[in-house]
Amino acid sequence: MKVALVHDWLTGMRGGEKVLLSLARLFPEAPIFTLLHVEGSVHPLLEARAVHTTFVQRLPGLETQYRRYLPLFPAAAATWDLAGFDLVVSSSHCVAKAARPRGGALHLCYCHTPMRYVWDRYHDYFGPGRAGLATRAAMGALRPWLQRWDRRTAHRVHRFAANSAYVAARIARRYGREAEVLPPPVDTEFFTPGGSGEGSYDLVVSALAPYKRIDLVLEAYRGTGWPLKVVGWGPEGDRLRAAAPAEAEFLGQVEDETLRGLYRGCRAVVMAGVEDFGIVPLEAMACGRPAVVFAEGGGTETVVPGETGLLFHEASAESLRTVVDSLRTLRFNTAKLRARAESFSRNNFEARFRSFVERSCTEAGRRPPSW
Repeated sequence: MKVALVHDWLTGMRGGEKVLLSLARLFPEAPIFTLLHVEGSVHPLLEARAVHTTFVQRLPGLETQYRRYLPLFPAAAATWDLAGFDLVVSSSHCVAKAARPRGGALHLCYCHTPMRYVWDRYHDYFGPGRAGLATRAAMGALRPWLQRWDRRTAHRVHRFAANSAYVAARIARRYGREAEVLPPPVDTEFFTPGGSGEGSYDLVVSALAPYKRIDLVLEAYRGTGWPLKVVGWGPEGDRLRAAAPAEAEFLGQVEDETLRGLYRGCRAVVMAGVEDFGIVPLEAMACGRPAVVFAEGGGTETVVPGETGLLFHEASAESLRTVVDSLRTLRFNTAKLRARAESFSRNNFEARFRSFVERSCTEAGRRPPSW
């Protein structure tokens, strides 16, 4: 069976790329089709794979400004040539799920979310203060068309898998389709406990994008005197640094070994956005550290309040600060934190996804892959 992997873009190792890495391990011969690839930005196993890009690869400002080409992405996705493949597996949060299988091939989509830029996160990216007047006007005109296109191309997928129950409900709402929930993988072999004591700072690991609500976190720590380290990069970076309090230190992108050390040394990780799932809290738990997350979205499916972390219920700096202050008197059991993370291990994910593929092939009257 010839298999093709499809992913929106390759620009860094965030949650979606960690899923793609597991898919690449499951399908070691499969090439990757993507809109664009910033060379050297992803895991060596992915870098070594045959990667097929689109005309977006040749547009200016590729490394940092690729999202501004969003209106061109549907046309670019239409150029993926998937002829000759028996199985197409897409990893999608934007347009990858629109990949068109050829010759009766089966298309299975691991959906991180329906296209967030035109649905649930539209105002975070294109609202007042987030984009210029011309961009807002253009996107206001284009948004209905992109929404129709996103719905229309959902029929190209034979079966959906979602990274959380939260996203499965969103898929049902936007596409009218059911999705099997398969939580994404956590590398519990790499992320392991190693720190002692209760930690000397709190930690944010995130893309610096509007919907991540990093500004809310910064405001919550302003004046507390408690250190906050921020790992990540993105379009909001310059603005966030300019508005950051003295407590915050921005570290940019870091190597995996450095990230593991930061997890081990922190008191807790903080995730303030409405996440589709959120792997970061589980990586922290694998290292024996709890998580503070907003009480909406996929993050609530990983944190057990009082046991593996805490929830804050209002999207305000005051609500977050109250919960963070309570960390001073709380203690978490490392074994319970570790056990929670291990239930989401990479091996468990790959076994579940393998079963999903086999059942999908059987139900479609196709022979499953020989693993």
